[in-house]
Amino acid sequence: MRQDDKSPPAGRIEDLAPGVRRILAPNPSPMTLWGTNTYILGSGDVAVIDPGPQLPAHLEAVMTGLAGERVALILVTHAHLDHSPLAAELSARTGAPVLAHGDWTAGRSAQMTALAASGGVGGGEGVDAGFRPDHALPDGTTVGSDMGWSDAPIEAIWTPGHFSNHMSFAWRGNLFCGDHVMGWASSLVSPPDGDLTAFMDSSRRLLARPEGRYFPGHGAPLDQPEERLRWLIGHREMREAQILEALEAGPANAAELAARIYTDLAPALMGAASRNVLAHLLDLTARNHLAPVATAPGSLTATTRFSHVDRPA
Repeated sequence: MRQDDKSPPAGRIEDLAPGVRRILAPNPSPMTLWGTNTYILGSGDVAVIDPGPQLPAHLEAVMTGLAGERVALILVTHAHLDHSPLAAELSARTGAPVLAHGDWTAGRSAQMTALAASGGVGGGEGVDAGFRPDHALPDGTTVGSDMGWSDAPIEAIWTPGHFSNHMSFAWRGNLFCGDHVMGWASSLVSPPDGDLTAFMDSSRRLLARPEGRYFPGHGAPLDQPEERLRWLIGHREMREAQILEALEAGPANAAELAARIYTDLAPALMGAASRNVLAHLLDLTARNHLAPVATAPGSLTATTRFSHVDRPA
């Protein structure tokens, strides 16, 4: 799905749709495209989604852009350093509460909790470990007047995968989908913070929802979200097939498989590719298609080699 080649200006408030505005943070990178999208819902009394990274210039851009308006709510999709850190300072400046699914460990599966406790698989890229919302939102929570919000209700939808505490927010037929669905790239899934089994479940769940336009954490709005979701699911299924085929030649670890599969990827992105492959290996292991080779219980690491369950090393 094509994205506009030209980056929008950072630090300026822009109208994107009725009731939806954006202020782009000045943090472009290969993992964030133009930077983080901070969204403003409503007018007068507004909700801010993803205040963004800890950049004083971005905080001042948000405060200037919303001069004369009241920030009623601060919503955070997930606890990555490019999305959540500015929430606490914006809250201190405005008095608005911070709402999210929970802290940076909220929503982890039993498998990922065990892997995190073992400490062997790495992860933790860009995690905002200090993030603590004022209010934790269970899946399906409707944010309305009881939380000081006077516009159309906002539905909080737990969409783990890219991150365990990842939430999307539905409002007026739009979905603010954080890093789960983006038009310019597939999401990084890096265990134990990311979970591919959950990512696929969340993607299929979103397919059944009615929202017709998605506003991602990075990049342009998506006007055909169903098409993009089907592509993302198909892309992961294709990667799974590639991994299973590559393992026909014998056991391998995530980095070895990434080098075989991502043959045209820039070297700077190979680390992220290896993390995505590791997520697939763990998902396939949980589904009993693969098994770690010569690994004692609790000792699985990022360099563990895997094989087909019916063809051990």
